[in-house]
Amino acid sequence: MPYFFCIFASSNPIKMKQLCINYKKCDSIEADICLPASKSIANRALVVASLGGFVELLDNLSDCDDTHAVINALSSKTTTPNIGAAGTAMRFLTAYYAQKAGEWQLSGSERMHQRPIGILVEALRLLGADITYMGKEGFPPLCINGKRLQGGEISLSGGVSSQYISALLMIAPLMQNGLVLHLTDKVVSIPYIRMTLSMMNYFGVESTFDGRTIQIAPQLYQPARFVVENDWSAASYWYAVVALHPNATIRLSYLLKDSWQGDAKVASLFEPLGVKTTFNEKGIEIRRVSGPQLSHYDCDLSDQPDLAQTLVVVCLLLGVPFKFSGLSNLKIKETDRIAALVTECRKMGFVLQEEAEGVLVWKGEKVSAVQPICIDTYEDHRMAMAFAPAALVLGRICINNPMVVTKSYPQFWEEFSKIITFVQ
Repeated sequence: MPYFFCIFASSNPIKMKQLCINYKKCDSIEADICLPASKSIANRALVVASLGGFVELLDNLSDCDDTHAVINALSSKTTTPNIGAAGTAMRFLTAYYAQKAGEWQLSGSERMHQRPIGILVEALRLLGADITYMGKEGFPPLCINGKRLQGGEISLSGGVSSQYISALLMIAPLMQNGLVLHLTDKVVSIPYIRMTLSMMNYFGVESTFDGRTIQIAPQLYQPARFVVENDWSAASYWYAVVALHPNATIRLSYLLKDSWQGDAKVASLFEPLGVKTTFNEKGIEIRRVSGPQLSHYDCDLSDQPDLAQTLVVVCLLLGVPFKFSGLSNLKIKETDRIAALVTECRKMGFVLQEEAEGVLVWKGEKVSAVQPICIDTYEDHRMAMAFAPAALVLGRICINNPMVVTKSYPQFWEEFSKIITFVQ
């Protein structure tokens, strides 16, 4: 028996300003869901393959805004690429153009011009890059005079976005002296760093990483056929659906047990919330086997910050108090995700606190929910997808600017319709 949702919005989903979901209880969920390819892997593969000259060997590239931004920039002859709201593209392409002969003007959306990039630019300058700011110091847009970089030995805080680190690593083999990168402070998002190094190794580039220092000698990328795995981050929203319904089974294709993706940990993170993951030759099956198995969820999400919004919403709706730490870099994502979570969760009647820098806490405190509950998405795809499953518990919820999901999962609402019926 399907779910029934009512949508009051424009008939053109691209122009839809609000999606309102009315939930009618049903006994069970069972569905085969298609996931997007991993944009994290796809974007790295595109940069590496472009550096090596074998983009045509890549298969199953992600069909999302972020990956389209990288593809368009790399395939276009323009010297003034605009990557919109794609943060990964801004970081990776800043490094890419720094080593590519020519003069480039790299810009993005208004929000992108508010996201800091000074740490990466300064690191690139130390390695020989010629980059100037076209507006506010430390922020895009950038003017880049590309050339072969000298390279060498530098230090960089490991507490900043791992995308800065990955951007440097991917161009390191082409530097005259290679790169020795020392990471200071606490290193966050290590799985993303290892993903980059694994990608580089797949295409023939050797490196060493002892947890603090990464060394990459001058060398060349070697061509090879590569198929991009599907996205574990996108899978998290289906874990949320399963966790919030007492009788749910969902099958997700082409997710690997030995994945390079750090967000593959979603499988173990949802275990104490009653969700079991079974691997098979096609991917995984997830099903609800129990209610929550813990009275308080205390977890460091330094390595999986993109799962924070999903876990926060699920824990609140299951009545599980929590303390999630390691979230400092959420402030420089598409929006300040900590502030957004505090604001939007209060609309549902839950009072969250940022107990310390990057530490989000819910101690069980509640207030009256605002009716109707309308969730603002702040131009952040993960806000829309993390809050959508809340309808299963709340009965009704509205998502403002729902098509922001195109940034990473353009087919999200279409896939959602496999377990619900949209009534226009």
